[in-house]
Amino acid sequence: MKIIRNIVELRQELKQYRVKSNGECRVGLVPTMGYLHEGHASLMSRAHDLSDLVVLSIFVNPIQFGPGEDYETYPRNEEQDLALADRQGVDIVFIPTVEEMYPTQTLTKIRVSEVTQLLCGSSRPGHFDGVTTVVSKLIHIVQPDQAYFGLKDAQQVAVLQQMVHDLNMNVEIVPCPIVREEDGLALSSRNVYLSSEERKQALVLSRSLFEVNETMVNDESVKASEVRERLMSLIQLSPMAVIDYVEVLTFPTLNRINDDVLLNDVTEKLIMAVAVKFGNTRLIDNMLLTPKEAVFLV
Repeated sequence: MKIIRNIVELRQELKQYRVKSNGECRVGLVPTMGYLHEGHASLMSRAHDLSDLVVLSIFVNPIQFGPGEDYETYPRNEEQDLALADRQGVDIVFIPTVEEMYPTQTLTKIRVSEVTQLLCGSSRPGHFDGVTTVVSKLIHIVQPDQAYFGLKDAQQVAVLQQMVHDLNMNVEIVPCPIVREEDGLALSSRNVYLSSEERKQALVLSRSLFEVNETMVNDESVKASEVRERLMSLIQLSPMAVIDYVEVLTFPTLNRINDDVLLNDVTEKLIMAVAVKFGNTRLIDNMLLTPKEAVFLV
């Protein structure tokens, strides 16, 4: 496993791989902000299965954090990250500094509209501009065949797929399933912020999503408004939960469904998405499903 910290060296290394393979080397990119866990490991594993060369990037991207967010305190542990990457068979780990990625003031940003208007795009203005800009930079640097992202942040997946489609980028965005703890909590680097009581109460997110999914399986007349109300009422059973949003949308178009629409009449894939704060920690979770067939997907 090679550790590379500057763009020129990374490009040279990738060029050598491609020359040696006569251009037949399939490159998989796994972009992360580090503090890696088993959710990230699943992305590396998927990339390893589908690629000849796996590049993992570790970069806490400052331009996707808003004022008052946790950029300075975002958890970091390079030694731990490298050990996990090595176990997963990663070939190259790219760990640039902020100065390497943004040597001068960034005057160019990529903005995706519409699919960024709801969910985290509404409560974190400018967040997805930072995400799309840094991912675009990584794609241009690495030139991967595929880039792997977890569906825990399903809106991010939808936004990046839209960016790649609209800009004719020669890369496939590969969504990978949510990885959960045994008790149901979706894995997240920010889980480390939770106190023991906050973590216990945060389990209400997955419980609520699973319970409402069961309701949809057994009741063909569920309306969008009823799903939202049921999710909210279940989450509010946790005294520490402060709801940011609870939504039911089409996926990946992320269109809001009118309150009186029966979900089983919707032919598109749906997403139930929630964002909730426990103390100072904001957690997101979601579930993708196909109502007519009541198939649990993620």
